[in-house]
Amino acid sequence: MNIKLYTDFLFLIILGVLTSLSLPPLNYFFINFLTFTSFFLFLIHRSNQNINNKLFFFYGWLFGFGYFVTNLYWISISLTHDPNFKFLIPLTIILIPSFLSIFYGFITFFFKIFKPNKLISSFLVFSLIFGILEFIRGSIFTGFPWNLIAYSLSNQLEVLSITSIIGTYGFNLFCISLFTSPAILILKFNKKNLGVFLLFLILFLIFYLHGLSYKEKFKKIVPESYDYKIRAIGSNIGLDRFYSGVDSILVIKDLIKISEPQLGNKTIFIWPEGILPNTSQEDLKEYSWLFKENFDQNHILIIGVNSQIVKNGTKKYFNSLSIYDYELNLLSSYNKKNLVPFGEFLPFENFLTKLGLRSLTNNYQSFSSGDLREVLEIKQPGFSLKILPLICYEIIYSGKLFNNPNFDLIINISEDGWFGQSIGPKQHFVHSILRAIESGKYLIRSSNNGIAAIINPLGNIERSVNYSETGYIDLKEIKTIQPTIFSLYGNKIFGLLILLYIFIIFSFNKIKYEQS
Repeated sequence: MNIKLYTDFLFLIILGVLTSLSLPPLNYFFINFLTFTSFFLFLIHRSNQNINNKLFFFYGWLFGFGYFVTNLYWISISLTHDPNFKFLIPLTIILIPSFLSIFYGFITFFFKIFKPNKLISSFLVFSLIFGILEFIRGSIFTGFPWNLIAYSLSNQLEVLSITSIIGTYGFNLFCISLFTSPAILILKFNKKNLGVFLLFLILFLIFYLHGLSYKEKFKKIVPESYDYKIRAIGSNIGLDRFYSGVDSILVIKDLIKISEPQLGNKTIFIWPEGILPNTSQEDLKEYSWLFKENFDQNHILIIGVNSQIVKNGTKKYFNSLSIYDYELNLLSSYNKKNLVPFGEFLPFENFLTKLGLRSLTNNYQSFSSGDLREVLEIKQPGFSLKILPLICYEIIYSGKLFNNPNFDLIINISEDGWFGQSIGPKQHFVHSILRAIESGKYLIRSSNNGIAAIINPLGNIERSVNYSETGYIDLKEIKTIQPTIFSLYGNKIFGLLILLYIFIIFSFNKIKYEQS
């Protein structure tokens, strides 16, 4: 292997590493103009050489590895809580990015195969393949749509408002094109290439102006007050409670203290995911006396607690969001549908259990997936509230969360302590902003060792309990907007954008006077 090849490999890894700096919490999105442009220029130059498809696959894989190894290192922190599995940390740091990078390998592989001779068409083909493979990454098997390049603009809310129409995957396709577009001017400066480059800058400006207009319209909406205020808890209870055998009563008392219930005040309390150690939905009734001492008939509790059923002689376990009255009578419950691989369930469980990997799921049988995601309704005399429940990891999925927009708000409960003082919880939280904008609904989030917040349909954080803090936030009134286009049609919009790109690619490819 010659020195030039080694240099290419190092260059691609560095490009991936630099690209990761654009992601939350840093959000240096301007760096993507450098990295995506350089990546495309590299691929164009190498495609003009006699390089086989396998090496082209490796080009994409190296870029992806540099990207993922620097923005997903925090996953390995979850293994530090069990000393028996600390030896897996180096493997996790390497293997997860290596697997995800395969999708980026296919990006460059297919680009090499399908690259047209015309420059603009090549640019659009690259963007399209990249966008489609990112969609597949977020969908295949259980899907892992974490850290799409669109999230580099997660703090640009005016621009981000366009996701209410085209969704996150549609916006991600646009971002790839935008960040890559300078390359066509570098390769050949002419009026047509300049026009394409300016088109994406103009679209960026249009998205921004749309966001400003959207914001002004939202300001004029008269807020509606609820008969109940909704109070979400942000706690900072250490995960050692799972391993130290801490009494659930102590945790419940801590949560009650944070919640500050006031007798006679109508309040819905939201507690984080899996907050009660070694306590299931079935066990919780044992503590009804404690709840009766602190809550009354004006209070409703939403608690993240595990549940179980026996079916055909086999116990099935679920990660559940459960709604109770103050006496801990179960009103309704939702079982998490999208589970975390290796965290909540073991793929190929029977085989991996034989290898001793069951303790990755706390030595219990894997959680079972809920049958469907359904809207839960809280009904009290003169009051009704329809909520879309999302447990932790489920917040990362775009276009898979709701079949119709017939609900009032999204409730997300989460436990982010598995990833310590890393960027992981902050990246996780950012997904909530996109889901609020896409759905056009308020989102209220309760988290342990993470960020609790109220996010409005514009993506603005109205109130929050920040990372490593303890407290609560109250939602007393909301502004209701018309269902967003994305909430009505979901990722069908992304499908239309794919067809649009294909049409434009063929159109440019027919222009005889374009030179590559």
